[in-house]
Parts: sequence; C-alpha cells; structure tokens
Amino acid sequence: MAGQGKPLPQEYFSGDTFQHFQRIAKDAGYKPHWLKLQHEIRDEVIAIAAIHATDTATVLESRIEKLNEKVFEYNKSCPAPMQKESVSVSNIEAAIDWWK
Repeated sequence: MAGQGKPLPQEYFSGDTFQHFQRIAKDAGYKPHWLKLQHEIRDEVIAIAAIHATDTATVLESRIEKLNEKVFEYNKSCPAPMQKESVSVSNIEAAIDWWK
C-alpha cells in the first residue's frame, strides 16, 4: 500500500552498496575473516616468541611454517596497506610489534 511504513534514510540511496554492507555488518558485531586471522596470528607469534629461548629451532620452524600459511591467507584477504611480512626465527621479536 502506498504511503505505508517509514521512509528509508537518504544514505541508503547514495554511496557504495559495499560500504553500506560493511557499516551494517560492523553494527551487528560481524568481524571479517582477515581480522579473526590477525588475532590468531598475533597470539601464535607471542606464543612462539615465548618458547623461542627454550626450544630448538627445528621445533619452532614447523610452527612458523604453519603460522606463515595463515599470514599468506591473511595477506590475500586483508586491505593492501595492512599486509605483513612472513615470520621467521630471526625476526620473531620484530613480528610481535608487527602483529600488535
């Protein structure tokens, strides 16, 4: 029926549809996949750095290899300015700062 209901806000008719989706999703508490990955990677980098002094490099290398798979997936899905380097035993301390 004509004239029924509330009129839609003017912002629905202007701008980018994707931006509208992002705002609505953010308001609903949705987190993008790359943001979840960022938190997982940060926690793993901190865990690896904590055992770095006591463990052998061979054990760390396998964990870092799995971590770098997540870093690669993160870099494919996050905005370009937020992409990060892969992690290695030699740069584990610097990686803590990158992923904070």
